[in-house]
Amino acid sequence: MSQTVTRALRLLAELGEGERSLDQLAQALGVHKTTVLRLLQSLEEGRFVHRDANYRYHLGAGLFALSSLALEQRGIRRTAAPHLAELNAATGQTVHLAAYEGGEVVYIDKYDSRQPVRMYSRIGLRASLHCTAVAKVLLADLPPAERRKVAAAIEYTPHTANTIAGPKQLLAELEQVAAQGWAQDHAEHEPFINCVAAPVRDVSGRVVAAASVSVPDVVLPYEQVLELLPQLLATARAISADAGAPV
Repeated sequence: MSQTVTRALRLLAELGEGERSLDQLAQALGVHKTTVLRLLQSLEEGRFVHRDANYRYHLGAGLFALSSLALEQRGIRRTAAPHLAELNAATGQTVHLAAYEGGEVVYIDKYDSRQPVRMYSRIGLRASLHCTAVAKVLLADLPPAERRKVAAAIEYTPHTANTIAGPKQLLAELEQVAAQGWAQDHAEHEPFINCVAAPVRDVSGRVVAAASVSVPDVVLPYEQVLELLPQLLATARAISADAGAPV
């Protein structure tokens, strides 16, 4: 990848975290302001970036339109949408859909809960590979050799006292997930969030997405989150059926 393209992508990633001034962007990239300004001007022409009256830069409408097109091209997202909306309405809890691509697990859809406590997650955000239920579901479907390779490469950041600490522990859990057909995150990524996830399969029978229900423990205790599992599994089976998965 050319240096110019790399820098432009880094600018967009930086603006994805929030508005920035020219000085802040130059500092983040470690280059002179004139270099950053030339990149920003090109991005502005494509409407990927816009500058406000206070000379602060934001992500632009062109990028939003492009991201919408990217989501629309995900057939499984369209297939899953009515089922996930129904699950969200029935449980009142946060529902996610995630996919595995390029060695990362990414949220591709989200339905917020009706509770005042909201999750930080958003569409397009990466999910931690070693401590989220959706990632465990997706990694559990990988061929064993690839599963071991991924597990060995993860940086096992300890988010909570329950976070999986290394590849041996993760591989053992992935074996269990593959056998039982679902995964859990028992306060592993955030100390007050519990989550269950189930696999979504396509016509090939492979897992192409993971659906999940996430609940703060101030809303439901862990044991009651597990009671949502039958509804989640039924939803995942319905999506898979609509996607042509073999019975």
